[in-house]
Parts: sequence; structure tokens; C-alpha cells
Amino acid sequence: MTTTQQPKAAYELAEVNIARLKAPLDSPQLKDFVEALDPVNAAADGADGFVWRLQSDSGNATDIPVLGDEWLIINMSTWRDTNALTAFMYQGQHREMLARRREWFERLEEAFTALWWVPAGHRPTVAEAEERLLHLRAHGPTEYAFTLRTSFPPGEGRPAAGG
Repeated sequence: MTTTQQPKAAYELAEVNIARLKAPLDSPQLKDFVEALDPVNAAADGADGFVWRLQSDSGNATDIPVLGDEWLIINMSTWRDTNALTAFMYQGQHREMLARRREWFERLEEAFTALWWVPAGHRPTVAEAEERLLHLRAHGPTEYAFTLRTSFPPGEGRPAAGG
């Protein structure tokens, strides 16, 4: 008996999201958030379509600097596609954390989440994520940096003229 294997995808979906803390990570106000990090990351690691996530020696990415702002934290990962990312985001403990995000994070007026396609196996850097996020803020959703609401099919996105 033979099994058919799915062909390896040429692209994976990269996502970055940032948040500005309302209080220090070791404060009582952020206790529930910090305690949920390991279980939520473990759920992501085991989720269908999950490929990779940014982490430091701490096992998460809360101590990795982003955009030169010490109150910003970053989360970055790669997924099989937008469906896999969406399925994880809106289920289980991650969904519970999303519902409570206003307790822990400032409301950002600018885009704080960006998606883009990367060649399969590529691990995006923080600098790459910052560039995509800033591009989205400057140009709106394009093939180079987009949102779940306005997404684009897998492929090599090019920056918009002027940035």
C-alpha cells in the first residue's frame, strides 16, 4: 500500500506582531500574560501548519528588541498558510489571550501585525519583520506585506516604489 505525499510547498507564511506593554513583564498586571506564554507557545508548536517561531534562550521572544522601543515585544512565526495561522489564532488559550489583550497592551494606532511569504525553510529576522511592518504602515497591504483581511497568494512580493 502506498501513500501519497503532499508536494513540498515553495513558500511559507511569515507573520510578525508587536505589542506595547502597559507595564513591565514582571509586574502583577502582566502576571497572567507571562504565565500563559509557555502553554500558548507549546500549543503553537504543536498546531497543524506551524513551522517555526522566533525565540531567545528564554523560550519566547519577549526579550528580543524591536523597532528601538523597550516597551514593544515581538512575536514572529512561520506557518504553512493563512488558514493554519487563522485556525490557531482563534482557538483555545490563544483566543483567550486575544480577548484579554487590552489588559496588557496599549492600543496601537499603526499596523502592529504584518504577513508575507518567504521561501520554504527561510527563517525571517527581526530586521526583516520590522521592514515588512513599516512597509505595511507606509503603503497598506501589498504582496510585500499584508494582513489576514487583505492577503495575497504565495509568491515573491516586491516593495512598493519609494520604500
